[in-house]
Amino acid sequence: MTTLRLPPLRHGHGWKERLLLGAMRLMTGSAAPDVVRTLLYRRRFWGDRYNDVLHPVMRGPSEWSVGERELFAAFVSSKNRCRF
Repeated sequence: MTTLRLPPLRHGHGWKERLLLGAMRLMTGSAAPDVVRTLLYRRRFWGDRYNDVLHPVMRGPSEWSVGERELFAAFVSSKNRCRF
């Protein structure tokens, strides 16, 4: 599988986002997942709005547990050949 890395997602974050990503790296010992980098890139334009929709779906009231919803999301991502 070929992985596409958009340069802005690697180096185009503002200073606050770079600071947060650096702290995450220090705390976990590895780079933040691509989905986190995507949500932090142009946060007011994309990330915050996407989170406003995503959070209720993944964490709001449901007959499915949070774990089941995460598993469904991972399965769909794998079918779309998306690593996250």
